[in-house]
Amino acid sequence: MLVEGLIAVAAAGGGAIVQAAGTDAWAGIRSGVARILGRGEAGREQAELERLDQTRAELESAGDGAESERVQTVLVTRWQTRLEMLLEQLPDEERHQVAAELQALVQQAQAPVQGTHNDFSQATFTDSQVLGSGTQNNTINR
Repeated sequence: MLVEGLIAVAAAGGGAIVQAAGTDAWAGIRSGVARILGRGEAGREQAELERLDQTRAELESAGDGAESERVQTVLVTRWQTRLEMLLEQLPDEERHQVAAELQALVQQAQAPVQGTHNDFSQATFTDSQVLGSGTQNNTINR
């Protein structure tokens, strides 16, 4: 049986998966979760990627409103259970390592996304070239 802290990490992981689906954070969360659940086996990792893609598809097809909330709740619970099952079967040392990896993914899902804004309002476009000068603002939040 898992201790409360590990259950909380699994719950946060399930929430992060659902929260990240459809956002710019999805690719990183998707690959991280598949790597964790795949445990170094390419076939298992691919199966997890497919499950994650199915999760995103279910969220997208749910639309808005009460149905969307119901689907989100079901999917968070589903992923929390999968993560709890993984943590339960691992030896203590590996369990804590995986919990730390999950916590890092949760933080990644909650972090503001990096963005780049290019202002080409004063530029001249010739064929496939951009001529001129302007400002470029890069925002990296970590």
